[in-house]
Amino acid sequence: MDVVTCSGLNKKFYYYQHQPRSLRDIFITLLHPKKKLRALEEWYALRSIDLTVARGETIAFVGHNGSGKSTLLKIIAGIYRATSGRAEVQGKVAPLLELGVGFHPDLTGKENVYLYASILGLRKREVDRLYGQMVEFADLEKFMGTPVKYYSSGMYARLGFSVAVFVNPDILLIDEVLSVGDVSFRSRCDEKIKEFQNRGKTILLVSHDLDTVAKTCTRAAWLAGGRMAMVGNVAEVIKGYQAGVTVAEDVPSI
Repeated sequence: MDVVTCSGLNKKFYYYQHQPRSLRDIFITLLHPKKKLRALEEWYALRSIDLTVARGETIAFVGHNGSGKSTLLKIIAGIYRATSGRAEVQGKVAPLLELGVGFHPDLTGKENVYLYASILGLRKREVDRLYGQMVEFADLEKFMGTPVKYYSSGMYARLGFSVAVFVNPDILLIDEVLSVGDVSFRSRCDEKIKEFQNRGKTILLVSHDLDTVAKTCTRAAWLAGGRMAMVGNVAEVIKGYQAGVTVAEDVPSI
């Protein structure tokens, strides 16, 4: 059964050639939106992406920065909407795409557990039941009363991953955020990922660590310049990527 289907997927962004610098310029831009549009240029982060992901697969997305990997995961997560084409997702998705996403910096660790878990679809009584396990896995018992704006990047990653996996998603999306964790936490994450794989969960991850990709994933996809350069056997995709075959132009990173 396919749980992710992308067909003819395109994502276009705009960026300014010239930003309004004065308050007067800003008001003129608001009052005359057509003038603002003339100041924009467009570029494609993704072009004609076709991809199917079956239930239980663990797929790595590799490619240089700006190749469209993160944009693709954000569309699958429902954070971005495709400009054209379609992306269909079957099942509950837990995205772990950027440090601190889903957290409010002024709230404590405990408050953010409830906030993020609710965003991912859990009810309060379910969070009450799972809270102790989340905190124990993150190994942050002493810091749950501290506002997360004082957390290190590693602490952010530990808490975010803990909440994401304990909401029991069908599809887990991971974008490099675990690279900031310490060795002990990475080991626990690897064990949890293996557990998810054994339970038939689907995992999509972005990583520049090709050794981890080779050990963890069942399939790989290489993106270059917003296009799908290669999809298939992990070893073959890694070999192609390392060979540096270019299929598209450079684009800004999103």
